[in-house]
Amino acid sequence: MLSLLLITMLLGTFFTFLIKHVKIIKSISISTFSLSLILSSLILYEFDKDSYFYQDIVYYTLDSDILNFSYAFGLDGLSATFIFLSCLLGFLCILFVWEDSRFKEYSLNLLLIQLFLIIIFSSLHLFLFYIFFEAILIPMYLIIGVWGSRERKIRAVYLFFFYTLCGSLLMLIGILYIYSKTGSLNVELLNTYSFTQMEQLYLWIAFFISFASKIPMFPFHIWLPEAHVEAPTVGSVLLAGILLKLGVYGFIRFSLLLYPYASLYFSPLIYLFSLLGIIYGSLSALRQTDMKRIIAYSSIAHMNLVTLGIFSFNIHGLEGSIIQSISHGFVAGGMFLLIGILYDRYHTRFIYYYGGIVHFMPIYSTLFLVFTLANIALPGTSSFIGEFLLLLGVYETNVVVATVGALGVIFCGTYSLWLYNRIVFGNVKTAFTQKFNDVNIKELTIMFPLFVFIFIMGLSPNGFISYLTVFSNSVSIIYN
Repeated sequence: MLSLLLITMLLGTFFTFLIKHVKIIKSISISTFSLSLILSSLILYEFDKDSYFYQDIVYYTLDSDILNFSYAFGLDGLSATFIFLSCLLGFLCILFVWEDSRFKEYSLNLLLIQLFLIIIFSSLHLFLFYIFFEAILIPMYLIIGVWGSRERKIRAVYLFFFYTLCGSLLMLIGILYIYSKTGSLNVELLNTYSFTQMEQLYLWIAFFISFASKIPMFPFHIWLPEAHVEAPTVGSVLLAGILLKLGVYGFIRFSLLLYPYASLYFSPLIYLFSLLGIIYGSLSALRQTDMKRIIAYSSIAHMNLVTLGIFSFNIHGLEGSIIQSISHGFVAGGMFLLIGILYDRYHTRFIYYYGGIVHFMPIYSTLFLVFTLANIALPGTSSFIGEFLLLLGVYETNVVVATVGALGVIFCGTYSLWLYNRIVFGNVKTAFTQKFNDVNIKELTIMFPLFVFIFIMGLSPNGFISYLTVFSNSVSIIYN
């Protein structure tokens, strides 16, 4: 099934690049994204939740006089759930840009992003992971730089490229050192290798800067608000929904498993940066006037909360972090889509110009309320499960850190409800806005899957947690 998914994405990207007729490109694009979503769902359906081994392993070997290279792909509960999230958001994004005048270029970049994400989450070769971990910057750079909303988009993409690329240079040096030391970059083999304590400390730092820039953790977060504000709607959805999870995936897959001593040694540093990120991101969100910037700072606070759970070193914290990451993909993706819908009608994101839209957009106001409540982790929504579990895990490790981290939940309720109140209620500002139609069928279709998954995860979380139990157990065993 994994091979079929990779081949589907490769063929879809290849034919989209070659063909010029827009109607044919639309047919190929929607078919590729639809089939990838179906295949990722089948992967979850057929996944053996009780197995401690990688599944759907695919080996490729390139052996010649010029080049000798072998690499493997495989899935566990962590990668399978992230691949499903990538395919779902990719499918919704292609629907959102369906009427764009440069659909071919847009769809080609979206296909490349999804292809790279699938390779990243399924690669069992460290160097292949690194190549596509960095290559995903290129289509994202183009989406923000070409389809961005303002002239500041050039500065935003430079910040995005500078922070994420420069942060990964030390990681490349670390990978080269690992290969010189072990003779292999196969993840399965590396998991059985024991680095010395000094090696772990240096390698952990090299990987940490790269992953912390992607999440982003404080103080590597400067690029994110700028990138979100200047990016088009689908760019923000992909950034918040899945690209920020690359750092989470890297921390769990490599930092925790390859460098257990260093992870424990540097855990106080992680706690400090994460708590600063939670408090700083929340307080900054309270002071913003741009709707996108509020959700961007909210993402910083939520993702720094996730890193607390990752480095709690127990099954509750780890499962909660992964669930919260997936939930954040649904919730933040939905919030940015809702802001994009409003921007398409009024062509501004500044809160000052809005008020009383409940009077002429009641369905939109209801959807916005649901996603706002999910953002503040209301019981019954997916975010509540993730935040409860990760805070429980952190509490088991350090009571003070858990108490300070929980302040982020309170702050989130403050700025989220303030945002909703300013936009939806009050008097209609007729000097700046006028009556527009409520959400249409296409927009409702795009929002519906995210709406459903928020409540499926919130009311019946065992379906998602069951994919992570075996993996989380295997990680927590290392630290206990």
